[in-house]
Amino acid sequence: MDIAAANQTAVEKMMSARPILKGLAPARDVVPGMRPNLLLHAGPPIEWARMSGPLRGAVIGALIYEGLAPDEPAAVAMVERGEVDFAPCHEHATVGPMAGVTSASMLVYIVENITHGNRAYSNLNEGYGKVLRYGAFSADVLNRLRWMNTVMGPVLAEAITSSPDGLDVRALLSEALHMGDEGHNRNKAGSLLFLKWLAPLVARASGDSAVAAEVLKFLGDNALSVLNPVMAGCKAMADAAHNVEGSTVVSVMARNGTDFGLRVSGLGDRWFAAPCETPQGLWFPGFTAADANPDIGDSTITETAGIGGFAMAAAPAIVTFVGSTPKHAVNATLEMYEITVAEHKHFTIPALDFRGTPVGIDIRKVVETGITPRVNTGIAHKQAGVGQIGAGLVRPPMAIFEEALVAFAGQYGL
Repeated sequence: MDIAAANQTAVEKMMSARPILKGLAPARDVVPGMRPNLLLHAGPPIEWARMSGPLRGAVIGALIYEGLAPDEPAAVAMVERGEVDFAPCHEHATVGPMAGVTSASMLVYIVENITHGNRAYSNLNEGYGKVLRYGAFSADVLNRLRWMNTVMGPVLAEAITSSPDGLDVRALLSEALHMGDEGHNRNKAGSLLFLKWLAPLVARASGDSAVAAEVLKFLGDNALSVLNPVMAGCKAMADAAHNVEGSTVVSVMARNGTDFGLRVSGLGDRWFAAPCETPQGLWFPGFTAADANPDIGDSTITETAGIGGFAMAAAPAIVTFVGSTPKHAVNATLEMYEITVAEHKHFTIPALDFRGTPVGIDIRKVVETGITPRVNTGIAHKQAGVGQIGAGLVRPPMAIFEEALVAFAGQYGL
């Protein structure tokens, strides 16, 4: 068996994937397998008893938002009676930042990989502060979600579908990398490019100038507004590389606040998971490492696709948010070339003479070198509803790569 050839095939599929933002629709109408009592969450599979504070809070908030429960005690009782089903976003072609909880009536971006025909989905970004993805479910959080899904959402849906070509997410990322973004924690340039594309479409789609202004202000004030469609774009790219026979390339990395999980292209839909590490970085005033929840979120799909922590050399200013120095950002990217299969054809880094970002994590190289992928991430408080308390760097546990490699050897008789 030619593993190198299989890996090259997988990475070529990932790089050639062209994800296009095509629309916005309720999850129940487009997400495969979505149903009223199903809540999708970030990371690998997990049951209620093992869920972290932020994930539990987001589950409670989603049940109240959907009208399935009137309050927190009723929501918890529903879950404990077994009336709510849970599944990873990744098992339904979906991704969500932090807790990642997505329910049936929530609107999701529709991103289509027009090269290979697969689709991926992600919910709307709430912005910073006290938000559902960090486990908050107070009245103001739920009211914001309702506005996003009933006022802003329909305007965005009409605006996006009115574009004859949609938004090329790969092209947007390529340009944003040249403007100081890395696509995971720093999305200032990408969000402005997103807003630039959307603004005239929103102006035409909305019959109410006051609503249009409110929508555009909300997006413009949120430097993370593009993160969710970017994550869906990366999911569409990574899914194109999945299920390549004999490939040791990682196609999913995701965390649920308790476990860090990965999937491997040549090992089907099996998860390999181990306890998450807690990120280390810079803390917001009043918080310390003792307040932090272990790593959480599907946003590591960005590193899986060759950006985020793998493209830190493109974003020296990221260090003011996650800690460290610009030199460290460059070294972080250089280290990732040691565990990847290729250099990206479309994502390039000016500071490295436009060298392509490292792409295609090879579990063999991770185990052989002892180098695990670098991830830059937001840090959630361990209690539901407090929100983001910092940002920093984290790595997945080596154990999941070792377990995956043993499974690969067993499956292919090596």
